Formats: sequence, C-alpha cells, structure tokens
Amino acid sequence: MTSIKNITLPDIGDFDEVEVIEILVNIGDKISADDSIITLESDKTSMEIPSPFAGIVTKINVNIGDKIKQGDVILSAESEDDLQNTSQSTKTEHSEPQIVPVVVPDIGDFDEVEVIEILVSAGDELSIEDSIVTLESDKASMEIPTPVAGKVIDINVALGDKISLGTLILNIESTGVEKAPETPIETKTQSHAPAPAPTPSTPTPITTNVNQAISTLPKGNSHASPSIRKLARELGVDLSSVTGTGQKGRILDADLKGYVKQLMTSGNLGGAIPKTPVIDFSKFGDTETLALSRINKLSGKHLTACWLNIPHVTQFDEVNINQMEAYRQEQKANGVKLTPLVFIMKALVQTLKNHPRFNASLDESGENLIIKKYFNLGIAMDTPKGLVVPVIRDVEQKSLADLAKEIFKTSKNAREGKLRPADMQGAGLSISSLGGIGGTQFTPIVNAPEVAILGVSRSYFKPVWGGENFIPILTLPLALSYDHRVIDGVQGGQFMAELNNTLQDMKGIV
Repeated sequence: MTSIKNITLPDIGDFDEVEVIEILVNIGDKISADDSIITLESDKTSMEIPSPFAGIVTKINVNIGDKIKQGDVILSAESEDDLQNTSQSTKTEHSEPQIVPVVVPDIGDFDEVEVIEILVSAGDELSIEDSIVTLESDKASMEIPTPVAGKVIDINVALGDKISLGTLILNIESTGVEKAPETPIETKTQSHAPAPAPTPSTPTPITTNVNQAISTLPKGNSHASPSIRKLARELGVDLSSVTGTGQKGRILDADLKGYVKQLMTSGNLGGAIPKTPVIDFSKFGDTETLALSRINKLSGKHLTACWLNIPHVTQFDEVNINQMEAYRQEQKANGVKLTPLVFIMKALVQTLKNHPRFNASLDESGENLIIKKYFNLGIAMDTPKGLVVPVIRDVEQKSLADLAKEIFKTSKNAREGKLRPADMQGAGLSISSLGGIGGTQFTPIVNAPEVAILGVSRSYFKPVWGGENFIPILTLPLALSYDHRVIDGVQGGQFMAELNNTLQDMKGIV
C-alpha cells in the first residue's frame, strides 16, 4: 500500500531560518531514501537535505529564495509502506560470522585526508554508526562511522596517515552483517570530540567557514559553496561568468581558479596581486618543511582578506595603571586573582557605549553601518594549533571575577580544541593582548566584519616628571586599529582618550 507523506525540514543546528538555493527534484520524480531533495544555505554553510524515505514526488512546497525553518514542509511524496521500505530498514544478509572490511566512504571533494584520531581498539564491540576514526582536511574534521555491527578484528590505519576514498580502515567480525543506510559524513570546524552519528533525517553541512564570511546569492543560475563565493569576492570575479563542472552545474574550486588563471593569462584581471617568487631554499643549506595547521591556514586566509580589504589606521596611546594595579594587588591578597585583561574589557565596554560606531559592522553593500546594541568582545587566544578568537558575551553584565573565571575556562577549551564554531561568533570588537609575552607596541589587524581591534602590549614603569622630581608610573601601551571607512582620526582619538581616562580612575569598572 502507498500513502502521501510530507517531508519537513529537520533540526539543522543553530539556525533560525535558512535560504533555499537549489531544488534538486521535480514533481513525478522517483526518489530513494537519502536522495538529496533541496540545497539550503546560511551565512556559514550550505547543506543538502536528504529524503527520509523512498517514494514519488507529488508536490513541492518551497521555491528558490524561500527562507525556511525547522518543521516547514518541503515537499509531499507517495511513499511505499514502511514495512516494504527496505531503504529505511537494516537487513540481515548472513547468519554466520563474517569478516567485513570497513573502508573510507565518499567524503566529498577531498583527495586525501589525515587521520587525527582513532576512536576504537581491536576487540571492541561496535554498533552500527559508531564512530571509528576522525579525519581532518584543511576545511573540516569528520568522524567516520561503521556501517556494520560487530567486533573489531584489526586496525589498518595509524595517526597521521593520509587516506582517501576506498582505503581500508579496519576489519569487523559481524554475525549478521547489519548494514546501515548510507548517510552523509558530518563535518565540524573546531572540536574533535566524538559526536553522535547523523541519521538519514539529519542534513549534513557540505562546507563550513569559521571566518564568518558574508555569503551572497549566486547570480543567474550559478551555484557555489560559501567558501567559493568568498574567494570569488576577494578576487573580484562575477560567478555568473564561471562555468561549473560539479554536480548540477555547481562551481568548484578548480573552476574558479581556472577562470582566474585564464583572465591572468589574457591580461584581463586588472589589479591582481603578483605572487612572490618561488625559491628552492635547500640550495642555500639544510631545510625542514612543516605543514601549517588547519587553523593557521584558515586564519591566514581571513587575515589576508582583512588586510587587503580594510583601510587600516592604528592609533597608539599609553595609560597610567597605578590605580588598577593597586586594586589588583589588594584583591590578590584577598584570594581573588584578576588579570589586567578583565579591567580592559570592562573599560572598553564603558567606552563603546559612548562611541557606538566602534561596536558596528558594515553591511554587504558597504553603504550602511549596522550598530550592535549588545556588548560581546572577541579575545584572541594562542593555542598549540594556532590563533583563535572566542567571544565573551554580555561583558557589561558580568563582574571582574566572573570575567576572570570565564576567560580561564574559555582559554582551557581553546587549548584543548573544544571550542565550537558558535563560540567564535558574534563579537562587536576584539582584543589582542601580548601583555604576558612582551613588546612595546604592535599593529593588530582588524578582524572583519568588525571595524576595530584593540592591541595591548606589556606594561612597564616609566619615569614621569612631577614638578619636583620623577615619579615612577606603571604604564600600559595600547594600539587601536580601525577601519578608516567607518572611523576617522578624530573619532579614533576621542575613543582612546575616553578609554584612557576610564582605565585610570576605575569609575564604572569596579
């Protein structure tokens, strides 16, 4: 027997509404379980939504450009009876024990990926969809689930191995060879902790972007991932001019690069930045090649884009923090440890309230300024794998002690690779502090889409003439970099002067 069933948008994570950018089926199409039916796109990722059952499409309820949310009906389909729907059930093909090889499935547009975690050992009993290894590319990390249940016989990969589609991961002794329906592999951007395997009704992000690039609609019938659109914007390429060779005409990385190469060869690219020379350094002596971490690569691309697209101005100042240091030492004697950073955060928020242009972002057109009414600060943190900028939210509502505890916890999570993508989103302004390392001044790069960043150097004692003699003053060097399209020199000077005064007299901070 058959019945008409609705396919609704399942839980796709921390997104209120997402836009339909592709409809992959037509009325009358016969679909199988897990066939992709539409493609959605948020400001961080694109994802294809699979059908949870097999059937024939009878009605499509969405259009390209629609904004939809969890529970909205995507389409209706005439479905086979659940008992006959073999694509939604597991099958027992053998009753005798059998050795089943588990290989790397199709994980998308990756030639080779690195094994960064092995989640099982020989002798372990596994259920279907238990994660067995974690792989990492330069874009994402992903956990590979086992398609069968049984006992692990041996493991054929090691940490650091580069593996690809079809590579043998391990062998499993299975009595029933219960096979799970094929499910897209889940990708992550930061945390490598084991996560539940996705189910057929859970969409899978195809690409992710931790740098929070603002995505744009493709022109005409052009379709591309957010990372490709971001690269196209940086290169000034109109995607409607690029021919896509991917599935359903999707523009791939190779398509965009090939188009740009063609323009450069013909001399039509205009102001393209020339490449630095390629040199064989080994001819001068011994060398060693170290691969950049994924975080190094991502942050490098993002900071390059920020430096090239934002007209930077950096303004320097020095602050008398004698009073702050006296209060810090007093609290330390009472068992409360406070770093200078928490005082700077509170003073910065007080200053932002009177200078809202610094707590803002330009919209996509670059012609409007979006003023943020919340006070979230990004704090640059060093980790073994590179620089990350987690966000401390609602700073104005928290005490100095609360901020100290939260920064300690966040820093620990950053070092252990436990930060989620959501932990690094939503800042109004960022702080980069080198106070614990050294240096007198530096010029921090604005972390787009923010319009300003505060750099903090190491404090030092400075002799200041008091009229009769020199007085030692504990001095904190500050450097404010800002987007000159939004903030002019007078506004930058006024902001630094108020921040200086707030840090000196401590009013509104403690």
